[in-house]
This record gives sequence, C-alpha cells and structure tokens, in this order.
Amino acid sequence: MNESAHEPAGGSAPSVFDFSAELLDGRTLALDRFCGDVLLIVNTASKCGFTPQYAGLEALYRRYRERGFAVLGFPSNQFGRQEPGTAAAIGAFCEENYGISFPLFAKIEVNGARTHPLYRFLKREKRGAFGLLSRGRIAWNFTKFLIRRSGKVWARFSPATPPASLAGAIEELLREPRPEEDVPSHPSL
Repeated sequence: MNESAHEPAGGSAPSVFDFSAELLDGRTLALDRFCGDVLLIVNTASKCGFTPQYAGLEALYRRYRERGFAVLGFPSNQFGRQEPGTAAAIGAFCEENYGISFPLFAKIEVNGARTHPLYRFLKREKRGAFGLLSRGRIAWNFTKFLIRRSGKVWARFSPATPPASLAGAIEELLREPRPEEDVPSHPSL
C-alpha cells in the first residue's frame, strides 16, 4: 500500500469521499474533490484481456463528466502480474493507446493484507457475486464499483461487464440531486 493511502479516523468511513490516494504523478488526491459526483471506481491493468475496456471507460467519462461523473482508475498488479509497469509507463500506455483523461492512481493492492483502505471499504460495502464465500475479494482486473452522489456504494460489477452497459445506471444516479454541501464538479487536478 502506498504511504499516502489515508483511512479515516476510527477505521471506517461513511463514504468514498473520506479517502485519499496517490495519483500516478505522486500527488495525493483527496477523493472529497469529487463530493456530489457519481463515480465509477475500477481496478485496472495494461496487459489484461479486459484492457480494451479502457476505451469504454473513457467514452463514459467524456459522455457524462460535464454532468458530474468521473471514472477513477486504480492500477493493480495482483492478477497475473498484468500491470508490471512503472507509474510513468502506465500513464504513457493509457494516454497513447486509449487517450485516457480520467484520473489514474498509483498502483495499489486490492486484496490481501496490504489492501488499499478505499478498497477495504468498497469490498465491505459490496461483497460481490459470491457474498460471504468470496469474503468480498476482488476477482480480477476491471471490477467496477458505481458510487452515488452521496459517496455510498450503489453497485458492484464484474470484470466482464462492458462499460457501455453501465450507461443506464449512470444516468439513473446522475438524476439524483446533489447533496447540499456540494462542491464544484471536477476542479482541475
């Protein structure tokens, strides 16, 4: 786990907006910058059979970002060592091959003793297809979590779920009113 992975006091969080994580460029980003937005949080990898989903994720981001939507990508090398590159290599790959403009974070672990605190929270909120049997483990790259404007986890989707198929759910969540303590959407990173 990177050193900038901050978990809220008391070890539990009411929302994803209570966490922070390190971006590919080494800066720490507090997720409260997205307070009031709908988020799609995805663990990613550059050498996976699902890697072409980057194109669909970018398409969703471009389609809905002006309405208060963001994709947050969290590279992980835990599945088949399919994300072996450095932060610079990951960023270059994503930009050159998919034109990624949504935030990409430093490599993290999504399972095991060094699981990033955000992913501990996500897995606790939505356990996945096998519920208690899986103990909430992330099964593979490109597992997706859809987050309401309130910061609460709304749904979890398998790696095989194409990003385009989430458009209806995103539209539904974007129709929800923003919380009163809303901050401006997507300040520049």
